Amino acid sequence: MRTLMGAIAAMALVASAGEAAAYKIFVSNEKSNTVSVIDSETMAVVETIDVGQRPRGITVADGNKHLLVAVGDDDTVEVYDTDTYERLYTLPSGPDPELFVLHPDGVHLYIANEDDNLVTVVDLKSRSMVSEIPVGVEPEGMGVSPDGTYIVNTSETTNMAHFIDTESHEITANVLVDQRPRFAEFKSDGSEVWVSSEIGGTVSVIDPVEHKVTHKITFEVPGLRPEAIQPVGIAIAKDMSIAFVALGPANRVAVIDPATYEVLDYLLVGQRVWQLGFSPDQDLLFTTNGVSNDVSVIDVADREVVNTVQVGEFPWGVVARPE
Repeated sequence: MRTLMGAIAAMALVASAGEAAAYKIFVSNEKSNTVSVIDSETMAVVETIDVGQRPRGITVADGNKHLLVAVGDDDTVEVYDTDTYERLYTLPSGPDPELFVLHPDGVHLYIANEDDNLVTVVDLKSRSMVSEIPVGVEPEGMGVSPDGTYIVNTSETTNMAHFIDTESHEITANVLVDQRPRFAEFKSDGSEVWVSSEIGGTVSVIDPVEHKVTHKITFEVPGLRPEAIQPVGIAIAKDMSIAFVALGPANRVAVIDPATYEVLDYLLVGQRVWQLGFSPDQDLLFTTNGVSNDVSVIDVADREVVNTVQVGEFPWGVVARPE
């Protein structure tokens, strides 16, 4: 029955997509050391790429031709061709790269090095390390302002969001947030940056000019203990009409109005939902569910889970690439 329902959901997705362009979804699997490639038309895994040890951060670069994968236990970032899946080369990254963010210029990559309390800056054109920026203890989350003037790094143990100037590579402000900040996401107009705190159970809304927390979003799921609700990944739509927050072992994704910060709904997904990624047209949202080893597919407009795709072990990061 589940297989039949999944097939029906997949066909419904294709029908509703109409003339929408096909694309690929790449999912890093932390434990199986692979990247799963999902076809958007069938919502099925069409390729499994063997990568380095403990892949987590993942993104596309160079006009979507290259896939970048942070392989933490190999202390490097691997670069793959998004069509042939061939490994092309590696980039310097510093020790234990976890999450990274690509500057709007498409050239500079900012990498959180969890074990060494650094943010490493890499030039993708020269494939060289530009700078190492000391930050707080256990850096993880990385966000970049839409205009590219600064990045935000979150340090899990220091419980801070560090604002870093992209020209000088100097920290310009430190903002205290709740316990174990995991992710940083800017609104598309640059007016706010949202930082999730896994153990604190909140999302801090920060004014990037004043460097102050202006609001804290809290969560309450009926039937769940507060300690089971652990915010991690964040995705805010480009038009700022809707936002989503992954709640970890709560196995839910919170749906939020970014204007009022009201939690509108909780969507039940797979087990230990971790990161989130939009489709290129932002009609769909993909969630990585680390314990159930699958990806949930959410219809953004209907706020409904419409499909589940089995991937590798401990899926961590997700990114969609237009064809």
